[in-house]
Order: sequence, then structure tokens, then C-alpha cells
Amino acid sequence: MNRLDTETQRIDWRRTTWLPVLLALLMVAVAGIFIDRQSQSIAEQRMRSEVLGQLSIIRAKLEGNISSDIQLVRGLVSTISIQPTMSPAYFQDLAARLFEEDSQLRSISVAPDLVIAMTYPAENSRNIGFDYRTNPVQWNAVKEVVDTGRLVLAGPVDLVQGGTGFVARFPVYVGEGADRRFWGIVAAVIDIDRLYRDSGLYDPDLPIEVAIAGLDGKGHNGALFYGRDLDAEEPVEAYVALPTGSWKLTAIPRQGWAQDSLNAWLLRGLIVLAGGLVILPIFTTHRMVELRHRHIAQLRTRERELAALTDRLDLALQTSQVGIWELDLESGAEYWDARTNELYGLPRDAAPRTYEQWKSIVHPDDIERSEVEFKSMIATGRYEAVYRIRLEDGTVRHVRSMAMLNKVPGEPDRVLGVNWDITRDVALNEDLRRAEQMTAARNAELEAAKIRIEHNALHDSLTGLPNRRYLDEKLQEQARHGYHGSGGIALLHIDLDRFKQINDTLGHAAGDAMLIHASRVLRENCRPTDFVARIGGDEFVLVSEAGEEDSCLAPLAESIVQAMRKPAHHEGHECRIGVSVGLATARGTDIDVKQLLINADIALYRAKARGRNRYEFFSAALQAEVIGTKRRADEILKGLDTNAFIAHYQPQFDARTHDVVGVEALARWNHPTQGLKTPDSFMSIAEELSVVSSIDRIVLEQALRDLERWQAMGLVVPRASVNVSQRRLHDEDLVQSLRELHIEPGRIAFELVESIYLDESDGIVGWNIDRIKELGIDIEIDDFGTGYASIVSLQKLHPRRLKIDRQLVDPILTEPAQRRLLASIVDIGKSMDIEIVAEGVETMEHAAILRDLGCDILQGYAFARPMDRYALEDFLRRESWRKAS
Repeated sequence: MNRLDTETQRIDWRRTTWLPVLLALLMVAVAGIFIDRQSQSIAEQRMRSEVLGQLSIIRAKLEGNISSDIQLVRGLVSTISIQPTMSPAYFQDLAARLFEEDSQLRSISVAPDLVIAMTYPAENSRNIGFDYRTNPVQWNAVKEVVDTGRLVLAGPVDLVQGGTGFVARFPVYVGEGADRRFWGIVAAVIDIDRLYRDSGLYDPDLPIEVAIAGLDGKGHNGALFYGRDLDAEEPVEAYVALPTGSWKLTAIPRQGWAQDSLNAWLLRGLIVLAGGLVILPIFTTHRMVELRHRHIAQLRTRERELAALTDRLDLALQTSQVGIWELDLESGAEYWDARTNELYGLPRDAAPRTYEQWKSIVHPDDIERSEVEFKSMIATGRYEAVYRIRLEDGTVRHVRSMAMLNKVPGEPDRVLGVNWDITRDVALNEDLRRAEQMTAARNAELEAAKIRIEHNALHDSLTGLPNRRYLDEKLQEQARHGYHGSGGIALLHIDLDRFKQINDTLGHAAGDAMLIHASRVLRENCRPTDFVARIGGDEFVLVSEAGEEDSCLAPLAESIVQAMRKPAHHEGHECRIGVSVGLATARGTDIDVKQLLINADIALYRAKARGRNRYEFFSAALQAEVIGTKRRADEILKGLDTNAFIAHYQPQFDARTHDVVGVEALARWNHPTQGLKTPDSFMSIAEELSVVSSIDRIVLEQALRDLERWQAMGLVVPRASVNVSQRRLHDEDLVQSLRELHIEPGRIAFELVESIYLDESDGIVGWNIDRIKELGIDIEIDDFGTGYASIVSLQKLHPRRLKIDRQLVDPILTEPAQRRLLASIVDIGKSMDIEIVAEGVETMEHAAILRDLGCDILQGYAFARPMDRYALEDFLRRESWRKAS
């Protein structure tokens, strides 16, 4: 029994001994498992909190930097929308100011109509002229800007100028309201390396590995563009909010999540060892206490690290000047950080704020709108608003607020947002708005000026009628289907008769009054649908429908002619003017209006040639005549180039001795197909071509050469008379050209018609005649008796000879009165010591009478016809005229 009792006691002792041990071991094991799991959970939470804190700093910097860059460019976009025609120099100045700011901008390009026109910096000028529509790589992003009218942030992309960057493309609109239109885009390149560096991604001491996805702002659906894919390693996540879209940030510790596994296994080993040494309860208890103290130390370390992380986040927020606020939608409690309190003019403490405090600071004019915007927007999960606040000192600030709705299961809904001061931006926008208003005012003035200029450019300032330019435009408009779609156009080319006399005698004011009167008469006599224009000087054009026949236009033309005949009064003077009208019509489609104007001008020319104060229609016969005149003009010009104009000579004889005392050099045209032509067949056309002076010069130079030739041959020709046109006497260089010919005094005489010297006010003609006399060149008056020369004019001019016209010479054989008239002319000439030359002497009976009346020199067919120089030389050798006489 004692042994049994002893064994039983031993067993009881063992049970008593091992049961507590087993219980203790079980407790240690359970405690170890609990502590191990708690330790792992705490370590993991700490690491994820640290990684998330680091990632939050990077996210805040990325958002802040990108937002700052975009705000800078928005200012430039606003300026361009107001001043779309800014000069490149002004653009360079604005862009340079932007780049003075601390930003990540690399370059800016302005592309009106999607073609780059300006860029900054200047080294990117090779991109000027680049059309986005021709580049498939960039067109999709640009097209999104055009289609949506919103900013698009694309990238990262490979840049044309090298490197990689993000491209923010801003749409630019000009005008307001219904006039608002798409103008082009502004593309800003954000340097990717600078952005990453300024955001801390390139920090060599960064303890986390970061990956960024969301190419072109597509968030978690976008491709990875920075770092490697971390999705399989349970990373922490954060999102960067972009103006359009977002980026997904993921991060893990650089050493991975398993970096604390060694401590975990060590703890497990200690627990196992403690279990194995459970017989040493004191030691085990000591180890447990030690582990507890270690965990407490770790918790304190975590608190310090969290404090440091908070300091970094505060630094990032302070740098970006962004304030943070939080609103508990259930309780209404608000939390504002120091920056937000400072922005609202409140102490920088962390005291809870209320909605009433915020409402008391918001500008009264913005409270209702701000409340409505918050309630309507926050329901969508995103809030963005701009409003004013008024501080206690009266200062007004403009605040931009952005927030997101944060929902966590089991917790009240919260709104997390940021505020920043945009007062300077608003002031800048206000300046821009005022500049826009000033620009709009100036544009309105310019538009009014443009309308005035366009009206003045298309109308005559004196009469108010359309001018030549307006007429040309009107005719081009009506050429397709006729005037007002009638199938034809009629033109009346109108020229005022006697306008120059009124303008010269009564002055320009009277001339202007006559033009105004004429314009009024034309408007009164034409149909309401007719178009009347003043095309210059005293010329007008009336455009009307052609009708079925030209004859239907005759009443219109006749009424204009009759109305213009009526006198007009100006300052007590009765002024009478008339009109010559040329009519031309064209019917059909695609009318040649230029030819129609020419035809009307030709008809006007015919009306003036037939006595003026009448109208004439253009016809095929008239056109043929004009074509013939044009061909003759071309032949005259060609004849001048080919020396086809030559001199013929008609001798002049002493009335008593019948000796040759000179010759008259007469122009002849040796036509290539029609033979020799006299001046009556070409001189009128030559006058229109203004080449009469050239023909006069040719005849003069040939006469000088022939005089020298005859003198060398021993033939006596004392002098040669040469005709001089009025146009040549107006030539200021005439005297100098005559000096260069070295004319021997008395060898040359210039024949002038009476009309040349009637205008005593013509200083150039008078001065040239006086210089011509000084050169030893005689002055003769040709065709005397057929014009209006006065005795006073003869006294002033004092010519060497008078040539009595053949119209006065021919009738003296049968009309005594005509003979007495001719005798009077001779007496007047003799009294002034002027020699008398009679031309057109057809018979020797005429010669005898003229000699007896006192004529000094005779010229006519009775003695010799005009001949070329060779015939004249033969004539002088034979002296055949003496036998005839």
C-alpha cells in the first residue's frame, strides 16, 4: 500500500507537475501565436502606412506641379483668345515671363488653325509650319481637343525636338456668344525629367519603389509608363487627379514586404524556446516582458516616423500654397489645416470649424450660389467651385475649391478637399477682361471705320454715286445671267459737254456743282433698278437691262440728253451743259463686260465726233471702223520704228524774180503696201497716239541733212520751213534738243498754226518760242486767215512770215471783195514788217495778182508740186520753173 501510495503520489505529482507545465506551454504557445500575428499585423500596417505616406507626398507634388504649370499656360491662353493677332515679339515676351516662374514647362507652341505659327523657346522654331492634321501620331489627341473643347493632357510622348514629356493641349476660342469660334490650340510641353525630379521620384534616398500607370490620363485603365508592374506584389495605391483623367500610383518598399520576416521567425524561435524552457517560468516571463517593451518602443518609433511624414506632407502643402479641409457630412463638423485657416483669415490652430463660420466669411453675393453648387456637385462625387471671401479687414479674396466624396464602409461619409488663393489670377483675368472690352470697343470703331472706308472705296465722294471700282464689281456680278437676271446688259457711257469751259471760267466749285447736278439728273431720268456710276472726271456710266431690241433704250438716252440741255444755276450764273451718250448692249450668258465697256466708249467717241449733245449706238460698222483705226495706228508705230516717214519738199519762189527762196518740208508716209501717204490720211491718228512731235522731229532732222547735201552739191536752197505741233512746243526739253542740232541761223523756219499762240497764259509755249527765235530759227504763221488770231497776238509773237491760206487765195480771180480782203491782210503784215507768203497758187494768173497785191513769196502747183529730195535736186538743176513762168 505504501508502494502503491508512493506510485500514486508520484503519478499525482507528475500530473500535478506537468499539468501546469502543459497548461503553461499551451498558454505560451497560444500567446506566441497571438503575439506573432499581432507583430506581423503591426509591422505590415506600419510599413504600408509608411509607404502610403511617401506615396502621398509624391502624389501631392505631382498634382501641385502639374496644376501650377497648367495655370500658367491658362493665363497665356486667355491672352491669346483676346488678342489672337498678337505679334511674335509680343508672344515671345509673354512666354518668357511664364518661363521665369518656377515650373516644369519645356516649351510652348501656338497653332492657329492647327498649324504651328509661334513657339518658345526660339530653338524650337523649326517646328513652325507643322500641321497637326498631317501627323497621325499626334492627331488623335489634337482631335479630342477640337471635338470636346477641353484641355487634354497626353503622354508621356516622344518629342520632335528630342526627349520625352507630357503635352498639354488647350483649345483657344475667340469671340463671344454667337460669334464664338474655335481659333486653334496652344500646346505646352512639360518636361518629364524635371517633373519627376521636382516631385521626388528621382530622390536617391527614396525608400519606396513607385510605378505610374494611366497613359494619357486613363487612370487604372491606362498603360504603365513609369517603373515596373507592381500589381502582383500587393502595393499601396494612390491617384493623381489631372484636369482630364488621372494617373494610378502604386508603391512597395524597395526591399519588399518580406524584409521583416527574419524578426518574425526569430520571435517564433524564442517562443518555441520559451515553451521548451517552460520549466523556467521566470525566464519566460522576463522574455515576454522584454518583448512587450520592444513592441512599445516600436510603436513609439512608428509615431515619430508618422510625425516626420506629417511634417513632409505639411512642407509639400505649404510649398504648393494649397490648404486642406475635411467635412463630416453626418455631423457637419469641419477640419481646416493651417493654410486654409490662414486663407480665411483665421488663427492657424487646429480648432474645429463649422459651416456657419465658413458661411460668415464667404462674400454675401456668392453664398447662395456656392451652396447650390456644393449640393449639386457633391452628389456626383466631385466638387469644384470658385467664390469670394471677405476678411475682417475688408480684404476680398478669390478662392478655388476642389473636393472629392470619400465613402468608407461603416464610417460617415466625408468630403476631402483643397483650397487655394486665385486672387492674382482673378485680377489678371479682370485686366484681361478690361483689355478685351477695350479691344472690342476698338474693334467696333474699326468696323465702323471699315464700313466707311468700304463705302468711300466704292462711291464717289462728290456725287455719292458708285465709282469705277463699284461699277466693275457690279458688272462682274451681273455678267452671268444679265442685269437682274434679264438675259442682257445695256451700258450708257455719258460724257458732259462744255464741262471744261465752265470749270475753267467759273472755277472748280462751279464744276463740282455741275457734276452734282448731272448726277441728280441721271438718277431722276433712269429707272429705279438702273445703276448709275461716276467713273472719273465728267464721265458717267448707266447700267440697265438690254431689253429685246436696242431701240427700246433710245427713249432713255433721249430723255437724258434733253434733261441735260436745261440750264443749271450756280451763284447767279446760268450754266448750260450737254451730254454725249454712247450706248452698247450685250445679250446672253457669260457676257464680256470689259468688251461691253469698250463698245460703249467707242459709241461715245462717235457721238462726240458727230457734234456732241446726242447719243449713238454701238454697231458692227462702227466696230470695223475702230478696228481699222487700230490697225492704222499699229502701222504708224511700226513705221516710226522702220523709218517709213520721210520728208517731201515743195519749193517757195520770190513773187517777182521767181527765184527759189526756200522749201516747205512736208511729212510723207511710205506705206509698205499702199504707197506714199499724205498727212491727211494719218495725222489725226498720229495725234491720238501722241507721236506727231516724233514725226516733226524726223522731218526736221532730214531737212537739215538735205540742206547740207544740197549746199555741198552747189544747189541753192536758202531755207526750209518745217511744221511744229503744239504738243512739241509744250516740251520743256525742246530748246535743248534744238541746240544739240547746231542749226545755222536763218536756215530753218518753224510753221505754227494760229491756235497754238492764242493761249497767252501758256508760259511754256511762249518761253519756247522766244528761245527758238534766239537760236536763229524763224517763226511763220501757217494757214493765216482761217483762225482767230488777233492783231495784238501778232504784235506779241512778231513772226517773220505770214502764210495766207489757199481758201483766201483761190477766189481772187473772180471775187473782187476777196481780193480786197487779201490786200488788207498784206497791208497789215507789211505794217508789222512781216513777209507775206501765199500758198495754193494754182495758176500763173494767181501769181500775177498776188505779186501785184504785195505778196513776197509764192507756193503752189503753178510752180511745183511736193517732191522727194532727188526729184527736187533734178528740178533745181533743170530750172524748169523759169520756163513755166
